[in-house]
Amino acid sequence: MKDISNGTTIYWMRRDLRLHDNHALYQALKAGMPVVPIFIFDRNILDELPQNDTRATFIHDTLSQIKNELSQHGSDLKVYYGDPLSIYKDIISKYNVKSIYTNTDYEPYALARDHSVRDLIEQSGGSFHDFKDHVIYERQEILSNSDKPYTVFTPYKKKWLARLEEYGLEQYPSEKHLDQLAQVDSETMISLEQMNFTRSTITIPSSTVNQGTIKNYDKTRNFPGLEHSTSKLGIHFRFGTISIREKALKAKSLNDTYLSELIWRDFYSQILSNFPHVVDGAFRAKYDTIEWRTNESDLQAWKDGVTGYPMVDAGMRELNTTGYMHNRVRMITASFLTKHLLINWRMGEAYFAEKLLDFDLASNNGGWQWASGSGTDAAPYFRIFNPASQLQKFDKELVYIKKWIPEYGTDAYPAPIVDHKFARERCLDTYKAALA
Repeated sequence: MKDISNGTTIYWMRRDLRLHDNHALYQALKAGMPVVPIFIFDRNILDELPQNDTRATFIHDTLSQIKNELSQHGSDLKVYYGDPLSIYKDIISKYNVKSIYTNTDYEPYALARDHSVRDLIEQSGGSFHDFKDHVIYERQEILSNSDKPYTVFTPYKKKWLARLEEYGLEQYPSEKHLDQLAQVDSETMISLEQMNFTRSTITIPSSTVNQGTIKNYDKTRNFPGLEHSTSKLGIHFRFGTISIREKALKAKSLNDTYLSELIWRDFYSQILSNFPHVVDGAFRAKYDTIEWRTNESDLQAWKDGVTGYPMVDAGMRELNTTGYMHNRVRMITASFLTKHLLINWRMGEAYFAEKLLDFDLASNNGGWQWASGSGTDAAPYFRIFNPASQLQKFDKELVYIKKWIPEYGTDAYPAPIVDHKFARERCLDTYKAALA
Protein backbone atom coordinates (compact mmCIF):
# COMPACT_ATOMS: atom_id res chain seq x y z
CA MET A 1 0.00 0.00 0.00
CA LYS A 2 1.15 3.50 -0.78
CA ASP A 3 0.99 6.76 1.17
CA ILE A 4 -0.96 9.57 -0.59
CA SER A 5 0.71 12.60 1.04
CA ASN A 6 2.76 13.32 -2.09
CA GLY A 7 -0.15 13.04 -4.47
CA THR A 8 -2.61 10.47 -5.72
CA THR A 9 -4.29 9.03 -8.78
CA ILE A 10 -8.07 8.63 -8.76
CA TYR A 11 -9.50 5.55 -10.43
CA TRP A 12 -13.13 6.40 -11.19
CA MET A 13 -15.27 3.26 -11.38
CA ARG A 14 -18.52 3.45 -13.38
CA ARG A 15 -19.69 0.69 -15.76
CA ASP A 16 -16.72 -1.53 -14.87
CA LEU A 17 -17.62 -2.98 -11.48
CA ARG A 18 -14.74 -5.44 -11.09
CA LEU A 19 -11.08 -5.48 -10.07
CA HIS A 20 -9.84 -8.01 -12.64
CA ASP A 21 -8.98 -7.37 -16.32
CA ASN A 22 -9.99 -3.75 -15.83
CA HIS A 23 -8.27 -1.51 -18.37
CA ALA A 24 -8.38 1.86 -16.60
CA LEU A 25 -7.59 0.37 -13.20
CA TYR A 26 -4.64 -1.50 -14.72
CA GLN A 27 -3.25 1.67 -16.33
CA ALA A 28 -3.74 3.65 -13.12
CA LEU A 29 -1.94 1.03 -11.04
CA LYS A 30 0.94 0.89 -13.54
CA ALA A 31 1.35 4.68 -13.65
CA GLY A 32 3.30 4.81 -10.38
CA MET A 33 1.21 7.03 -8.12
CA PRO A 34 -0.87 5.57 -5.25
CA VAL A 35 -4.37 4.84 -6.53
CA VAL A 36 -7.62 5.69 -4.74
CA PRO A 37 -10.67 3.97 -6.29
CA ILE A 38 -13.93 5.93 -6.15
CA PHE A 39 -17.52 5.44 -7.28
CA ILE A 40 -20.10 8.21 -7.61
CA PHE A 41 -23.82 7.53 -7.34
CA ASP A 42 -24.74 10.15 -9.92
CA ARG A 43 -27.93 11.95 -8.94
CA ASN A 44 -28.37 13.22 -12.50
CA ILE A 45 -29.08 9.57 -13.36
CA LEU A 46 -30.51 8.21 -10.11
CA ASP A 47 -33.14 10.89 -9.61
CA GLU A 48 -34.89 9.66 -12.77
CA LEU A 49 -35.22 6.08 -11.49
CA PRO A 50 -38.13 4.53 -9.58
CA GLN A 51 -37.68 4.01 -5.84
CA ASN A 52 -37.54 0.22 -6.14
CA ASP A 53 -35.13 0.13 -9.11
CA THR A 54 -33.40 -3.26 -9.07
CA ARG A 55 -30.29 -1.92 -10.79
CA ALA A 56 -29.63 0.43 -7.87
CA THR A 57 -29.74 -2.53 -5.48
CA PHE A 58 -27.44 -4.55 -7.77
CA ILE A 59 -24.88 -1.74 -8.00
CA HIS A 60 -24.98 -1.14 -4.25
CA ASP A 61 -24.46 -4.83 -3.46
CA THR A 62 -21.65 -5.13 -6.01
CA LEU A 63 -19.87 -2.08 -4.59
CA SER A 64 -20.12 -3.61 -1.10
CA GLN A 65 -18.35 -6.72 -2.38
CA ILE A 66 -15.64 -4.62 -4.01
CA LYS A 67 -15.14 -2.61 -0.80
CA ASN A 68 -14.67 -5.85 1.12
CA GLU A 69 -12.15 -7.10 -1.41
CA LEU A 70 -10.19 -3.84 -1.32
CA SER A 71 -10.16 -3.84 2.50
CA GLN A 72 -8.18 -7.09 2.33
CA HIS A 73 -5.50 -5.07 0.54
CA GLY A 74 -5.51 -2.27 3.12
CA SER A 75 -7.43 0.07 0.85
CA ASP A 76 -11.02 1.06 0.17
CA LEU A 77 -13.52 2.14 -2.46
CA LYS A 78 -14.65 5.67 -1.66
CA VAL A 79 -18.35 6.01 -2.52
CA TYR A 80 -19.96 9.40 -3.14
CA TYR A 81 -23.52 10.54 -3.87
CA GLY A 82 -24.44 13.68 -5.78
CA ASP A 83 -23.40 15.61 -8.86
CA PRO A 84 -20.03 14.31 -10.20
CA LEU A 85 -18.60 17.73 -11.07
CA SER A 86 -19.44 19.15 -7.62
CA ILE A 87 -17.96 16.07 -5.96
CA TYR A 88 -14.75 16.34 -7.96
CA LYS A 89 -14.41 20.02 -7.05
CA ASP A 90 -14.48 18.95 -3.40
CA ILE A 91 -12.06 16.02 -3.91
CA ILE A 92 -9.53 18.13 -5.82
CA SER A 93 -9.67 20.88 -3.19
CA LYS A 94 -8.98 18.40 -0.38
CA TYR A 95 -6.44 16.05 -1.93
CA ASN A 96 -3.38 16.38 -4.10
CA VAL A 97 -4.97 14.70 -7.12
CA LYS A 98 -2.51 14.35 -9.99
CA SER A 99 -4.70 12.40 -12.42
CA ILE A 100 -8.03 10.70 -12.97
CA TYR A 101 -8.22 7.34 -14.72
CA THR A 102 -11.51 5.90 -15.95
CA ASN A 103 -13.04 3.66 -18.61
CA THR A 104 -14.89 5.36 -21.45
CA ASP A 105 -18.67 5.65 -21.36
CA TYR A 106 -20.03 6.40 -24.83
CA GLU A 107 -23.48 7.74 -23.97
CA PRO A 108 -24.09 11.45 -24.68
CA TYR A 109 -24.70 12.46 -21.06
CA ALA A 110 -21.59 10.59 -19.90
CA LEU A 111 -19.40 12.18 -22.58
CA ALA A 112 -20.55 15.67 -21.56
CA ARG A 113 -20.03 14.87 -17.87
CA ASP A 114 -16.54 13.51 -18.50
CA HIS A 115 -15.63 16.55 -20.58
CA SER A 116 -16.51 18.80 -17.63
CA VAL A 117 -14.47 16.69 -15.20
CA ARG A 118 -11.54 16.65 -17.64
CA ASP A 119 -11.62 20.47 -17.84
CA LEU A 120 -11.72 20.70 -14.05
CA ILE A 121 -8.71 18.45 -13.37
CA GLU A 122 -6.68 20.05 -16.16
CA GLN A 123 -7.37 23.51 -14.73
CA SER A 124 -5.82 22.32 -11.48
CA GLY A 125 -2.72 21.03 -13.28
CA GLY A 126 -3.76 17.37 -13.37
CA SER A 127 -4.68 15.01 -16.21
CA PHE A 128 -7.64 12.91 -17.28
CA HIS A 129 -7.21 9.50 -18.94
CA ASP A 130 -9.98 7.29 -20.33
CA PHE A 131 -9.68 3.80 -21.79
CA LYS A 132 -11.68 1.34 -23.85
CA ASP A 133 -13.14 -1.38 -21.63
CA HIS A 134 -16.89 -1.68 -22.24
CA VAL A 135 -16.55 -2.92 -25.83
CA ILE A 136 -14.00 -4.82 -27.92
CA TYR A 137 -13.78 -2.22 -30.69
CA GLU A 138 -15.01 1.32 -30.20
CA ARG A 139 -16.10 4.34 -32.22
CA GLN A 140 -14.05 4.31 -35.43
CA GLU A 141 -11.80 1.31 -34.92
CA ILE A 142 -13.79 -0.70 -37.46
CA LEU A 143 -14.22 1.36 -40.64
CA SER A 144 -15.15 0.62 -44.23
CA ASN A 145 -12.58 0.71 -47.02
CA SER A 146 -13.58 4.35 -47.54
CA ASP A 147 -12.80 5.09 -43.87
CA LYS A 148 -16.41 5.59 -42.87
CA PRO A 149 -18.34 3.99 -39.99
CA TYR A 150 -20.36 0.94 -40.97
CA THR A 151 -24.13 1.27 -40.89
CA VAL A 152 -24.86 -2.31 -41.97
CA PHE A 153 -24.05 -5.14 -39.58
CA THR A 154 -22.84 -7.94 -41.87
CA PRO A 155 -19.82 -6.15 -43.42
CA TYR A 156 -19.05 -4.66 -40.00
CA LYS A 157 -19.01 -8.13 -38.48
CA LYS A 158 -16.76 -9.46 -41.23
CA LYS A 159 -14.13 -6.80 -40.62
CA TRP A 160 -14.54 -7.10 -36.84
CA LEU A 161 -13.75 -10.81 -37.01
CA ALA A 162 -10.82 -10.26 -39.36
CA ARG A 163 -9.30 -7.76 -36.94
CA LEU A 164 -9.76 -10.09 -33.99
CA GLU A 165 -8.14 -12.93 -35.94
CA GLU A 166 -5.17 -10.79 -36.96
CA TYR A 167 -4.42 -8.97 -33.71
CA GLY A 168 -6.09 -10.96 -30.93
CA LEU A 169 -7.08 -9.23 -27.70
CA GLU A 170 -4.85 -7.72 -25.06
CA GLN A 171 -5.97 -8.24 -21.49
CA TYR A 172 -5.18 -6.08 -18.48
CA PRO A 173 -4.42 -8.07 -15.30
CA SER A 174 -5.24 -5.27 -12.86
CA GLU A 175 -5.77 -7.83 -10.10
CA LYS A 176 -2.02 -8.53 -10.08
CA HIS A 177 -1.05 -4.94 -9.24
CA LEU A 178 -3.28 -4.08 -6.29
CA ASP A 179 -0.19 -3.34 -4.18
CA GLN A 180 -0.25 0.06 -5.88
CA LEU A 181 -3.51 0.97 -4.16
CA ALA A 182 -3.41 3.87 -1.74
CA GLN A 183 -3.37 3.21 1.97
CA VAL A 184 -6.70 4.64 3.12
CA ASP A 185 -9.10 3.87 5.94
CA SER A 186 -12.33 2.05 5.20
CA GLU A 187 -15.51 4.10 5.33
CA THR A 188 -19.14 3.06 5.67
CA MET A 189 -20.93 3.29 2.34
CA ILE A 190 -24.09 5.35 1.91
CA SER A 191 -27.18 3.16 2.21
CA LEU A 192 -29.88 2.64 -0.39
CA GLU A 193 -32.37 4.29 1.94
CA GLN A 194 -30.22 7.41 2.23
CA MET A 195 -30.47 7.69 -1.56
CA ASN A 196 -34.27 7.22 -1.43
CA PHE A 197 -34.22 3.65 -2.80
CA THR A 198 -35.85 0.57 -1.38
CA ARG A 199 -34.18 -2.83 -1.63
CA SER A 200 -35.40 -4.82 -4.62
CA THR A 201 -36.34 -8.47 -4.21
CA ILE A 202 -35.81 -9.37 -7.89
CA THR A 203 -33.19 -12.10 -8.33
CA ILE A 204 -30.12 -11.18 -10.38
CA PRO A 205 -28.99 -13.78 -12.95
CA SER A 206 -25.64 -15.41 -12.15
CA SER A 207 -22.44 -14.04 -13.66
CA THR A 208 -21.27 -17.60 -14.30
CA VAL A 209 -22.79 -19.70 -17.06
CA ASN A 210 -22.62 -23.39 -17.82
CA GLN A 211 -20.29 -23.87 -20.78
CA GLY A 212 -22.92 -26.04 -22.46
CA THR A 213 -25.27 -23.06 -22.69
CA ILE A 214 -22.75 -21.22 -24.83
CA LYS A 215 -21.79 -24.32 -26.86
CA ASN A 216 -25.43 -24.96 -27.78
CA TYR A 217 -26.43 -21.31 -28.12
CA ASP A 218 -27.08 -21.43 -31.87
CA LYS A 219 -29.49 -24.35 -31.38
CA THR A 220 -31.37 -23.15 -28.30
CA ARG A 221 -31.34 -19.35 -28.33
CA ASN A 222 -34.73 -18.87 -30.02
CA PHE A 223 -36.74 -21.00 -27.61
CA PRO A 224 -37.83 -19.03 -24.53
CA GLY A 225 -39.36 -22.08 -22.88
CA LEU A 226 -35.96 -23.74 -22.53
CA GLU A 227 -34.50 -22.99 -19.11
CA HIS A 228 -30.89 -22.52 -20.27
CA SER A 229 -31.39 -21.29 -23.81
CA THR A 230 -29.44 -18.05 -23.22
CA SER A 231 -26.69 -16.89 -20.86
CA LYS A 232 -28.64 -14.00 -19.21
CA LEU A 233 -25.31 -12.19 -18.79
CA GLY A 234 -26.71 -8.88 -20.04
CA ILE A 235 -26.72 -7.10 -16.68
CA HIS A 236 -23.13 -8.18 -16.05
CA PHE A 237 -21.97 -6.86 -19.43
CA ARG A 238 -23.96 -3.67 -18.79
CA PHE A 239 -22.27 -2.92 -15.47
CA GLY A 240 -18.92 -4.54 -16.20
CA THR A 241 -18.97 -7.14 -13.45
CA ILE A 242 -17.49 -9.47 -16.08
CA SER A 243 -14.83 -8.77 -18.70
CA ILE A 244 -16.06 -8.44 -22.27
CA ARG A 245 -12.59 -9.47 -23.46
CA GLU A 246 -12.61 -12.71 -21.48
CA LYS A 247 -16.10 -13.60 -22.67
CA ALA A 248 -15.38 -12.75 -26.31
CA LEU A 249 -12.29 -14.96 -26.34
CA LYS A 250 -14.25 -17.77 -24.71
CA ALA A 251 -17.12 -17.37 -27.15
CA LYS A 252 -14.69 -17.46 -30.07
CA SER A 253 -13.66 -20.94 -29.01
CA LEU A 254 -17.17 -22.19 -28.24
CA ASN A 255 -19.88 -20.73 -30.47
CA ASP A 256 -19.84 -18.31 -33.41
CA THR A 257 -23.48 -17.32 -32.92
CA TYR A 258 -22.87 -16.23 -29.34
CA LEU A 259 -19.81 -14.28 -30.44
CA SER A 260 -22.00 -12.60 -33.04
CA GLU A 261 -24.27 -11.32 -30.26
CA LEU A 262 -21.26 -9.64 -28.66
CA ILE A 263 -20.40 -8.08 -32.02
CA TRP A 264 -23.91 -6.59 -32.11
CA ARG A 265 -23.07 -4.80 -28.84
CA ASP A 266 -20.04 -3.20 -30.47
CA PHE A 267 -22.01 -2.39 -33.61
CA TYR A 268 -24.74 -0.51 -31.79
CA SER A 269 -22.19 1.23 -29.57
CA GLN A 270 -20.34 2.60 -32.60
CA ILE A 271 -23.66 3.63 -34.17
CA LEU A 272 -24.43 5.68 -31.04
CA SER A 273 -20.92 7.17 -31.03
CA ASN A 274 -20.87 8.09 -34.71
CA PHE A 275 -24.53 9.00 -35.17
CA PRO A 276 -25.66 10.47 -31.82
CA HIS A 277 -28.87 11.80 -33.38
CA VAL A 278 -30.34 8.30 -32.88
CA VAL A 279 -30.90 9.15 -29.21
CA ASP A 280 -33.65 11.61 -30.13
CA GLY A 281 -34.79 10.44 -33.56
CA ALA A 282 -34.73 7.78 -36.21
CA PHE A 283 -31.41 6.75 -37.74
CA ARG A 284 -33.08 7.28 -41.10
CA ALA A 285 -34.75 10.68 -40.70
CA LYS A 286 -37.62 10.01 -43.12
CA TYR A 287 -39.01 7.53 -40.59
CA ASP A 288 -39.67 10.42 -38.22
CA THR A 289 -42.55 11.36 -40.52
CA ILE A 290 -44.55 8.23 -39.70
CA GLU A 291 -47.95 9.11 -38.27
CA TRP A 292 -47.93 7.09 -35.05
CA ARG A 293 -51.10 6.38 -33.13
CA THR A 294 -51.58 7.85 -29.67
CA ASN A 295 -53.63 5.26 -27.82
CA GLU A 296 -53.02 5.05 -24.09
CA SER A 297 -55.23 1.99 -23.54
CA ASP A 298 -53.39 -0.01 -26.22
CA LEU A 299 -50.03 1.07 -24.82
CA GLN A 300 -51.08 0.07 -21.30
CA ALA A 301 -52.39 -3.30 -22.50
CA TRP A 302 -48.99 -3.93 -24.09
CA LYS A 303 -47.18 -2.92 -20.90
CA ASP A 304 -49.40 -5.10 -18.72
CA GLY A 305 -49.26 -8.14 -21.02
CA VAL A 306 -52.98 -8.29 -21.80
CA THR A 307 -53.03 -7.80 -25.58
CA GLY A 308 -54.56 -11.22 -26.30
CA TYR A 309 -51.41 -12.31 -28.15
CA PRO A 310 -49.77 -14.91 -25.89
CA MET A 311 -46.16 -14.52 -27.06
CA VAL A 312 -46.37 -10.76 -26.55
CA ASP A 313 -48.11 -11.01 -23.20
CA ALA A 314 -45.79 -13.67 -21.80
CA GLY A 315 -42.80 -11.53 -22.71
CA MET A 316 -44.16 -8.40 -21.08
CA ARG A 317 -45.10 -10.28 -17.91
CA GLU A 318 -41.65 -11.83 -17.77
CA LEU A 319 -40.14 -8.34 -18.09
CA ASN A 320 -42.38 -6.83 -15.42
CA THR A 321 -41.70 -9.66 -12.98
CA THR A 322 -37.99 -10.35 -13.49
CA GLY A 323 -36.43 -7.39 -15.30
CA TYR A 324 -35.44 -9.77 -18.08
CA MET A 325 -36.98 -10.75 -21.42
CA HIS A 326 -35.80 -13.45 -23.80
CA ASN A 327 -34.17 -11.90 -26.89
CA ARG A 328 -36.48 -13.56 -29.46
CA VAL A 329 -39.45 -12.30 -27.47
CA ARG A 330 -37.98 -8.79 -27.30
CA MET A 331 -38.16 -8.68 -31.08
CA ILE A 332 -41.74 -9.95 -31.11
CA THR A 333 -43.00 -7.53 -28.44
CA ALA A 334 -41.23 -4.57 -30.07
CA SER A 335 -42.57 -5.44 -33.52
CA PHE A 336 -46.08 -5.76 -32.09
CA LEU A 337 -46.00 -2.34 -30.45
CA THR A 338 -44.61 -0.53 -33.46
CA LYS A 339 -46.24 -2.45 -36.31
CA HIS A 340 -49.50 -3.92 -34.94
CA LEU A 341 -50.38 -1.05 -32.63
CA LEU A 342 -48.55 1.65 -34.62
CA ILE A 343 -47.26 3.21 -31.40
CA ASN A 344 -44.04 5.21 -31.56
CA TRP A 345 -40.98 3.05 -30.91
CA ARG A 346 -39.75 5.67 -28.41
CA MET A 347 -42.59 4.66 -26.07
CA GLY A 348 -41.38 1.08 -26.06
CA GLU A 349 -37.75 2.10 -25.82
CA ALA A 350 -38.52 4.17 -22.72
CA TYR A 351 -40.45 1.33 -21.07
CA PHE A 352 -37.66 -1.16 -21.69
CA ALA A 353 -35.17 1.39 -20.35
CA GLU A 354 -37.18 1.55 -17.12
CA LYS A 355 -37.64 -2.19 -16.70
CA LEU A 356 -34.65 -4.05 -18.18
CA LEU A 357 -31.89 -5.01 -15.78
CA ASP A 358 -29.50 -5.04 -18.72
CA PHE A 359 -30.67 -1.71 -20.17
CA ASP A 360 -27.97 -0.23 -22.36
CA LEU A 361 -28.79 2.91 -24.34
CA ALA A 362 -26.97 1.88 -27.52
CA SER A 363 -28.35 -1.67 -27.70
CA ASN A 364 -31.86 -0.73 -26.57
CA ASN A 365 -32.07 2.11 -29.06
CA GLY A 366 -30.65 -0.04 -31.84
CA GLY A 367 -33.03 -2.89 -31.10
CA TRP A 368 -36.11 -0.69 -31.08
CA GLN A 369 -35.15 1.08 -34.28
CA TRP A 370 -34.52 -2.33 -35.87
CA ALA A 371 -38.00 -3.45 -34.84
CA SER A 372 -39.68 -0.30 -36.15
CA GLY A 373 -37.70 -0.35 -39.39
CA SER A 374 -36.24 3.11 -38.75
CA GLY A 375 -32.71 2.01 -37.88
CA THR A 376 -29.64 0.73 -39.65
CA ASP A 377 -31.08 -2.60 -40.77
CA ALA A 378 -31.19 -3.03 -44.54
CA ALA A 379 -34.38 -5.12 -44.49
CA PRO A 380 -37.50 -3.35 -45.79
CA TYR A 381 -40.04 -1.90 -43.40
CA PHE A 382 -42.68 -4.47 -44.34
CA ARG A 383 -41.05 -7.16 -42.17
CA ILE A 384 -43.85 -7.64 -39.63
CA PHE A 385 -43.69 -10.51 -37.16
CA ASN A 386 -46.84 -12.60 -36.90
CA PRO A 387 -47.08 -13.36 -33.15
CA ALA A 388 -49.13 -16.50 -33.78
CA SER A 389 -46.61 -18.05 -36.19
CA GLN A 390 -43.76 -17.03 -33.89
CA LEU A 391 -45.52 -18.92 -31.10
CA GLN A 392 -45.83 -22.01 -33.30
CA LYS A 393 -42.15 -21.88 -34.25
CA PHE A 394 -40.59 -21.16 -30.88
CA ASP A 395 -42.99 -22.28 -28.12
CA LYS A 396 -45.15 -24.91 -29.75
CA GLU A 397 -45.56 -26.85 -26.50
CA LEU A 398 -46.64 -23.62 -24.72
CA VAL A 399 -44.03 -24.05 -21.96
CA TYR A 400 -43.17 -20.34 -21.94
CA ILE A 401 -46.78 -19.24 -22.37
CA LYS A 402 -48.12 -21.35 -19.48
CA LYS A 403 -45.33 -20.18 -17.19
CA TRP A 404 -46.27 -16.52 -17.57
CA ILE A 405 -49.98 -16.70 -18.47
CA PRO A 406 -51.65 -19.11 -16.02
CA GLU A 407 -55.11 -18.09 -17.30
CA TYR A 408 -54.21 -18.96 -20.91
CA GLY A 409 -56.94 -21.07 -22.51
CA THR A 410 -59.64 -19.85 -20.14
CA ASP A 411 -62.26 -17.12 -20.40
CA ALA A 412 -60.09 -14.96 -18.15
CA TYR A 413 -57.55 -14.45 -20.93
CA PRO A 414 -58.50 -11.48 -23.16
CA ALA A 415 -59.32 -11.61 -26.85
CA PRO A 416 -56.77 -9.94 -29.19
CA ILE A 417 -56.97 -6.16 -29.02
CA VAL A 418 -56.32 -5.93 -32.76
CA ASP A 419 -56.72 -8.31 -35.70
CA HIS A 420 -53.38 -9.35 -37.19
CA LYS A 421 -54.40 -9.00 -40.85
CA PHE A 422 -56.03 -5.61 -40.25
CA ALA A 423 -53.01 -4.38 -38.25
CA ARG A 424 -50.58 -5.51 -40.91
CA GLU A 425 -52.42 -3.69 -43.69
CA ARG A 426 -52.79 -0.55 -41.56
CA CYS A 427 -49.07 -0.60 -40.82
CA LEU A 428 -48.09 -1.01 -44.45
CA ASP A 429 -50.42 1.79 -45.57
CA THR A 430 -49.17 4.15 -42.85
CA TYR A 431 -45.50 3.50 -43.59
CA LYS A 432 -46.05 3.85 -47.36
CA ALA A 433 -47.79 7.19 -46.90
CA ALA A 434 -44.97 8.53 -44.72
CA LEU A 435 -42.12 7.29 -46.88
CA ALA A 436 -43.61 8.10 -50.30
